[in-house]
Amino acid sequence: MIDRLTPSQLDDRLRGDDAPLLVDVREDWERDLASLPGSVAMPMGQVPARLDELPRDRDIALFCHHGGRSMQVALWLEAQGYDRLANLEGGIDGWSVHDPEVPRYS
Repeated sequence: MIDRLTPSQLDDRLRGDDAPLLVDVREDWERDLASLPGSVAMPMGQVPARLDELPRDRDIALFCHHGGRSMQVALWLEAQGYDRLANLEGGIDGWSVHDPEVPRYS
């Protein structure tokens, strides 16, 4: 099952001892506009080739701009046997509402 985390829930999890690995599936130009510190940059199209970089024994929280692409990646990872997955609801845009220091873009 893929968990859906609100920005507030993810923020709480990131402050905990067992913080998830943050994976940003957006393109480079999008990350240049807004990013989350500590996230791993892995554009959606690169995920299959970089699968060995993703741990199976740690929670993984995926995000994109609004949450659609990251959910697609989460579903694909689930089909590959990953079971500790979460998707950030609203993506980085939702996070920007939660944390105004992260700029919004369209």
